Amino acid sequence: MDWEQLLSLRRFGDTNKRLRKEQDETRLGFEVDYDRIIFSAAFRSLQDKTQVIPLSKTDFVHTRLTHSLEVSVVGRSLGRIAGKEILARYPHLKEVHGYQFNDFGAIVAAAALAHDIGNPPFGHSGEKAIGEFFHSGPGTQFKEHLNEKEYQDLVDFEGNANGFKILTESREGVEGGLRLSYATLGAFLKYPKQSLPKKPTAHIADKKFACFQANIPFFTEVAEELGLTGREHSGSYARHPLTFLVEAADDICYTIIDFEDGINLGLIPEDYALEYLIKLVKDRIDTRKYHSLAHKEDRLSYLRALAISTLIEDATRVFMEHEKDILNGDFSTALLDKSRYQAQVRDILDISAERVYRSQEVIEKEIAGYRIISDILEGYSGALVRSKWGKATNYDKLVLTTLPEMYREVSGSLYTILLQCSCFVASLSDSRAVHIHNKIKGKQL
Repeated sequence: MDWEQLLSLRRFGDTNKRLRKEQDETRLGFEVDYDRIIFSAAFRSLQDKTQVIPLSKTDFVHTRLTHSLEVSVVGRSLGRIAGKEILARYPHLKEVHGYQFNDFGAIVAAAALAHDIGNPPFGHSGEKAIGEFFHSGPGTQFKEHLNEKEYQDLVDFEGNANGFKILTESREGVEGGLRLSYATLGAFLKYPKQSLPKKPTAHIADKKFACFQANIPFFTEVAEELGLTGREHSGSYARHPLTFLVEAADDICYTIIDFEDGINLGLIPEDYALEYLIKLVKDRIDTRKYHSLAHKEDRLSYLRALAISTLIEDATRVFMEHEKDILNGDFSTALLDKSRYQAQVRDILDISAERVYRSQEVIEKEIAGYRIISDILEGYSGALVRSKWGKATNYDKLVLTTLPEMYREVSGSLYTILLQCSCFVASLSDSRAVHIHNKIKGKQL
């Protein structure tokens, strides 16, 4: 892969190439991407979507929105640091084409801002609940009417693929979705493949998928414009190199900040937790400054900032050391898997898994989330399909009036109807999902 091609400013519908030298420096194309994402309705809905603790009433806890903003900030730093070194290695990018190190930061920041935009309510359990509705719930009745790849899209419903759909899909009057630059879309594609074949290799890019069958034509166009290398035997493309930085930003934030949430919620004892953070930053900590901090919040804030800075520096080191392999599509792990702090990061993640992700509060609310999502899907998918088949009941007709108009269309294929229904459910905030569930179950008038 070639950096000039990977930094494409092209957008959906462009007929001519956009040149970096001709960009308005006061409103650079990659920065426009960031603005379009942050003003989108899909991004705003993240303010009421779970990061770790579903439906938490505690001010301390991060939502998908605050998490995405933090990941974007970390991603911008990663991109700028790497960009500076890339331009030093390939001076023609700056001298001939006009690229600046801030361009790399802007691309990573925008892609990181959008990285969770397609995630359903109730955290990762939301994805599983949609998938299990079709795999082992009432949605199994539709399997015989779908081809293998269409069914796989539903049973492995993926927030990353829904995110690509949100960012790029045309609808009446809105061609090309948000019309982001192809460079930003490429950096967003964490798993640049279709749902099948499933995990064809151990390469990290094959872990999940990032494109529903409905969106393959434009997905292919983006990949080919960027020159993403096709990967043999896997049916997928190599990652855009900057995707590794987007992933690192996410990994850094959830490692440190989910841990911080666990401390603030009292799920992880402070002394116990601080010991693990200190192990991560022991080579950089100013002990005098640390011991001068009288309050837990200040000590925690200091260690968090130091830990994030430490991991940013190390992740960019790994990225640049392996840049050739990354460009060749041969680098197969996350950057933090090669970090000199891998053991410390693993210890923190293990504690978070034990004390936070598997806490009673999280489990109880995830159970409720499963039921809520399944019931909403059953109500809407059944009404839509019966309407398509001319068998809608009076109740079905009433239920469909509560759907936004863009999701009521039943003239398309069964796959399109079920995918749109699933994506509607995925678009709901936690509170909105609870509200709709109460309405259709007659619990609230």
